[in-house]
Amino acid sequence: MTTPLAIGFDFGTTNSVVARAQDDRCDLLKLDGPAGPDPVFRSALCFWQDDAEQGGLGVAAGPWAIEEYLEFPQGSRFIQSFKSVAAAVRFEHAFVFERRYRFEQLGQLFLSQMATHARGALNLKDARIVVGRPVEYAGHRPDEALARQRYDAMFEVLGTKIHYVYEPLGAAYSYAARLDAPATVLVADFGGGTSDFSIVRIGVPGTTPRCTPLSHAGVGIAGDRFDQRIVDHLVLPMLGKGGRYRSFDKLLDIPGGWFTDFSDWSRLALMRNRRTIAELEKLRRAALDPDAIGRMIAIIEGELGYQLYDSVGRLKRALSSDAEAHFHFESDDLLIEADVTRAEFEGWIEDDIARIEAAVDRALIGAGVEPAAIDRVFLTGGTSLTPRVRRLFATRFGENRIAAGGELTSIAHGLALIGQQDDISAWTA
Repeated sequence: MTTPLAIGFDFGTTNSVVARAQDDRCDLLKLDGPAGPDPVFRSALCFWQDDAEQGGLGVAAGPWAIEEYLEFPQGSRFIQSFKSVAAAVRFEHAFVFERRYRFEQLGQLFLSQMATHARGALNLKDARIVVGRPVEYAGHRPDEALARQRYDAMFEVLGTKIHYVYEPLGAAYSYAARLDAPATVLVADFGGGTSDFSIVRIGVPGTTPRCTPLSHAGVGIAGDRFDQRIVDHLVLPMLGKGGRYRSFDKLLDIPGGWFTDFSDWSRLALMRNRRTIAELEKLRRAALDPDAIGRMIAIIEGELGYQLYDSVGRLKRALSSDAEAHFHFESDDLLIEADVTRAEFEGWIEDDIARIEAAVDRALIGAGVEPAAIDRVFLTGGTSLTPRVRRLFATRFGENRIAAGGELTSIAHGLALIGQQDDISAWTA
């Protein structure tokens, strides 16, 4: 007998992945891309003005968005990591060529573009769809109810009932397929916007249920925050951070909010609007170092956020394998170069590592287990490749208990497997 089709949907801050499970098969869905089919689809959108398109705007997503943007950056609006604002009360809409887009509208455009590049494989009328969600959403004081409302509106475009499951549980179910003995497993999922942890008891194959969730914890810190630390130390001093401006007869510090937004690539993309540019121009005229503010304006107006964070990402990846790496970012009137050691970078993120470790402690307390009772630690997500992150778990649990793999795909794979369970209610969040 053919079992119903189950879809696992990992909507990630940096990348999105879809898996399809039916009968005894579970496969990653490959989406068309400029370089060929690939299951990893960048969570990005690019808009450009085009009178031939409905509404006068063209739109592309994933790797196609990057290709369109690189072809004509100043005539495009490039938005990435928009998942980071899902729970943000202060985010109401993004301005795109003076048009307003709510979060759910951006999400619906993204999903429709994914469906186009899936060649009909996302026609899901009768499928059971399981969508991953973080244990704790990114941002300051995230509103979980608001995020759920926005997710519901976003995913209703797929036309069927949606089930939500914590992302690390998806990774846990995927990892369980590797095990042939019972184990208590700590799953640590490090994405772009959040770090999430689940402790799961896994039974022997054939056990029903195979996995039993014991506890969950999370923190809105992950790869994007590490990027922010690099921008804060290498880029923002060149753009006016720490500077002052004149207000009548007083000298005042430049407000830090400008730099907070600039260092967060989900918000940097939204700074290119008429009001923000006008306020920055006013600040430039009053600043003691107007050229520094001018460089910030040039990066925003020139839509150089992608190039900037690409340079940041290259540095971060290089420091995962080398003890020292070179940072290089260049635009028309700005050149930033610096040699950075891994030790320096780890010093910049040490406070973030402490908050991540505190979330791990909460997961252990919630499950009522000591570190010695954890048989395996499964690390997944791109940020799990950061040496300082891995060292945190090696120190706490021992290198011999750490497993990794499927950093970008394990969540979607596990979510699809969960979707095949007779009773999915035990997994939903």
